[in-house]
Amino acid sequence: MGKVKEMMMERVYNDPQRIIQEEIDYTEITDVEVEGIDWRDYPDFCDSFISYAEYKGKPMTEMELDILNQDSDYVYEKTMSQIF
Repeated sequence: MGKVKEMMMERVYNDPQRIIQEEIDYTEITDVEVEGIDWRDYPDFCDSFISYAEYKGKPMTEMELDILNQDSDYVYEKTMSQIF
């Protein structure tokens, strides 16, 4: 994947008032599943999104996936990986 990408990610636990920011190492993200691939939208695939992924061996939460899906370059890269 080249240079390791990192981003700031907010994790919300049981108490929504408690937000913890943590740097995410993209090399620790595995088992990525992409949905919403529409061939009519080739080559952009702008409707595709990551529906499941694991971080350090644990499933990512819905909020973590929402934040991860904001990185359109990463989503596109994983879309291409799933297609080809």
